Amino acid sequence: MGQSKIVSLDRFVEKSLYDKEFGYYSTRNPFGVSGDFITSPLVSILFGEMIAIWTVAFWESQQKPKNFNFIELGPGDGSLCKTLLNTFKKFPEFYNSLNVYLYEKSEHLIKIQKKEIKNDKVLWIRKMDKIKNGTSLFFGNEFFDAIPIKQFEKKNKTFYEKFIRYKKKDHLEFFLKKASKNDLKELKKFNLLKKGGVIEYPKMGIAELNKIISVIKRYQGGILLIDYGYKKSQKISTIQSIKAHKKNSLFKNIGNSDITSLVNFSLLKNLFIKNKLKINKIVSQSFFLQKIGILKRASILASKMTFREKSNIYFRMQRLLSNKQMGALFKVAFAYKGKKKFTLGFEK
Repeated sequence: MGQSKIVSLDRFVEKSLYDKEFGYYSTRNPFGVSGDFITSPLVSILFGEMIAIWTVAFWESQQKPKNFNFIELGPGDGSLCKTLLNTFKKFPEFYNSLNVYLYEKSEHLIKIQKKEIKNDKVLWIRKMDKIKNGTSLFFGNEFFDAIPIKQFEKKNKTFYEKFIRYKKKDHLEFFLKKASKNDLKELKKFNLLKKGGVIEYPKMGIAELNKIISVIKRYQGGILLIDYGYKKSQKISTIQSIKAHKKNSLFKNIGNSDITSLVNFSLLKNLFIKNKLKINKIVSQSFFLQKIGILKRASILASKMTFREKSNIYFRMQRLLSNKQMGALFKVAFAYKGKKKFTLGFEK
């Protein structure tokens, strides 16, 4: 990549993940046991079924609009969408009003998704302006943790942005460069300059969210996000690289490992409020799934199962709901503009 080339942290991560020739998401299917990580839809089909039922309930709360758009952000290997469609079909009136959009930038993953999903209602998009008129619900599961972030640090009353320097072949190092005035304005707007330590700012993620918010404001609807993140401000770097389900050094296996960071849910909440959207209390994945009835559904299924099958479903529920696993680590946020208040899954 040339001698002493300097690139910002978010651009480095974007190139590592999405470069068309060698980017991580452009060259492989990273999902599942044989990949590098497992997402909730792959842990249990019940996850997808509960999201589908919650979606139908939202549609009903908005007086059953005749045109209803469901947009999945970063649909992975397509398995969640397949489960959603199978469940949606059980609600004919809802299904007749439904249009499904899959927002995906990886050509490689689109090919995998198209093999998995055969349905005329599904349209793949790269731009939000392709969404037709109609109440629009966006859903993202582990979408924002895969969007690159910027990092800043304060030294001697001056703010610096973290960059990466390529000194020579296979040798990379962090490098601090004075932060731009525009970025500092953004950080100030979200009250991020007050805290010490590492300041993480999802500039690319906010650009994506602004496009989504403009669709919601135009057509009504909302955005349901489930992601690995935090509600209270962190002062440390949360960026991490994963390969074969294990932590990997950020500068090793570039293009062959996943790079993620924790999602700052208080910042997202701030952004939604600034855009005059209603936002429910941010809750854990465990709280949300239990409130919408996943345990009851699991119990009904288990009543017809063998002991071995019951053990398997119990193990999968533990993974989704346990505070030591995905249950507490994953947070759920729902922001919306609609005719009526909708708090299913967010209130005691």
